Amino acid sequence: MEYEQVRDMLLHQWTYTGGPNESKASELYHDDVVLEFPQSGEWFKGKADQQGWREQYPAKLDFQPQEIRGSGDLWIAEGLLSYDGGEPLHYVKIMQFRDDKVARETLYFADPFPAPEWRKPWAAEGPRPKRQHDLPEHVTGGN
Repeated sequence: MEYEQVRDMLLHQWTYTGGPNESKASELYHDDVVLEFPQSGEWFKGKADQQGWREQYPAKLDFQPQEIRGSGDLWIAEGLLSYDGGEPLHYVKIMQFRDDKVARETLYFADPFPAPEWRKPWAAEGPRPKRQHDLPEHVTGGN
């Protein structure tokens, strides 16, 4: 897989995930995909089950993609995600591809936290630089 392919697939997915057109969001998955949420202990086998719960998603999603990186069959996406306009969470999405579709995906979520004072002497100053300039600021899901 090449960066442009992965970026385009993810932007398509984020646009349609969590809404009535979930089948469009699920186009990037193999029928036997495995999706894992290690923090909750949940995992889903198969595109049909994954698509089923996402079609029932009770919140409006707003993605703020920050970076996509990887090569070959392993890619990682990072960004912020807000539910119903709430405070954004950080997410990391790890995707393993087989051919041109995702065969396995692992998702991690974390609340922001304040930096500890003891690390301050080594931290860079100012806002963190935007990591990739070809990603939109926001992608509203559920379309």
